[in-house]
Amino acid sequence: MRIGVIGAGGIGAYYGARLASAGEDVVFVARGANLQALRTGGLRVISPLGDLSLPHVQATDATGPVGPVDLVLFCVKTYGTSDAIALLPPLVGPATAVISLQNGLDAADHLAAAVGREHVLGGLTGISAQLVAPGDVRHSSAFAHVTLGELDAPSSPRAEAIVATFRAAGVDATVSDDIQRDLWLKFMFIAVHGPLTALTRQPLGAIRDFPPTWQLYQAAVREVDAVARARGVRLPPDAADSLIANVASIAPGMRSSMAADFEHGRRLENEDFSGTVVRLGEAAGVPTPIHRVLYALLGPADRSAATPAQY
Repeated sequence: MRIGVIGAGGIGAYYGARLASAGEDVVFVARGANLQALRTGGLRVISPLGDLSLPHVQATDATGPVGPVDLVLFCVKTYGTSDAIALLPPLVGPATAVISLQNGLDAADHLAAAVGREHVLGGLTGISAQLVAPGDVRHSSAFAHVTLGELDAPSSPRAEAIVATFRAAGVDATVSDDIQRDLWLKFMFIAVHGPLTALTRQPLGAIRDFPPTWQLYQAAVREVDAVARARGVRLPPDAADSLIANVASIAPGMRSSMAADFEHGRRLENEDFSGTVVRLGEAAGVPTPIHRVLYALLGPADRSAATPAQY
């Protein structure tokens, strides 16, 4: 399978490396120092699931010469979508599938507007992976899984074929029978965990150990749950309770990529986390007072931060 990866940061580089190592024809789309490192030194991944060293990878900052591919993985930070999406059309031919592995809820709509809804599948990933230096990825979680699904159908031959490709590369991958449900279930976690670990500058264990903050965390989860239900998302009846129970059992040292970005003065995905909760809550008539505060507190830092120079 010929695969284009737009955004060779932690997520894009990790999955692209797994696929390339398994023999897939992968082209990384990057820029700046990361592009230079990929071209001259290849790509390295340190991972509890197995290290990888790929001394030679295909990397470019121009998609026109690449031409149509079978699959595009769109992996830039959400605030980089409008910039990177201009790179997408040259990669899309009549049978190309495009999957976003970004955070947030709106990725498929943005991609569909650029290349047509018929090319787009919904996607999400569970992983903790960072680009620690140009060309170097550190995967720190004991898991890395991908879930994808058709936007308007429970499954399809192309979705099954893409999942089979991921699995052949050693990646845990599944086809969702309701990708909107699964996107919201992930969003319910990241839209709370990211802002609260960033603002408190503390890992999850410290948040759980201080009852007022742990209560705030749970209430913020329930706000997202209420917005989703008001929008007709088919969540399990116990979605919020189940998530809170799972969070209560997560290792106490867990933080978030938003917390790391906040500490280092980088751009945040504030608009696509609490900003989205507030916006969709207003449209549905659902109060979201906690997320309104989280959005307001992170906004100034987000607006004043410089956008990273690399995808």
